[in-house]
Amino acid sequence: MERTLVILKPSAVQRGLIGEIISRFERKGLQLVGLKMIRLTDEVLNEHYAHLSDRPFFARIKQSMQASPVVVCCWQGLDCVQIVRSMTGATNGRNALPGTIRGDYSVSTQENIVHTSDSVENAAIELSRFFDETELLDYAFSADNFLYAADEK
Repeated sequence: MERTLVILKPSAVQRGLIGEIISRFERKGLQLVGLKMIRLTDEVLNEHYAHLSDRPFFARIKQSMQASPVVVCCWQGLDCVQIVRSMTGATNGRNALPGTIRGDYSVSTQENIVHTSDSVENAAIELSRFFDETELLDYAFSADNFLYAADEK
């Protein structure tokens, strides 16, 4: 099963959307295997957004991500990265389709509710940045038999 990172950004935390967003992933059938609330440090943000460090909006990203605590989640399921990305919608909330998380809750590129891993490889890197191995739990998920056909697992 794939695993992916979802960060509920300060825009989700401050607007009281934590439960709603988590509920959407649960209703889809994804398994929550890690969850915690943290404050993001400069060090972590410099690493996480290193690919944007030379962009003029980098300081604004860091300021936004440090406006309040965030909630980091690890979700698991078949094709989890792609499923989460589809459910999240376009980065710019004004362009995200209704029914997606950003389409329903965001009108901004910056204050766009969630960060999600963009590939299986990046998910592994990002998950190790935010969780140590003892914080990601393996456990029997009884719903599996009702989510996937026997030959899909």
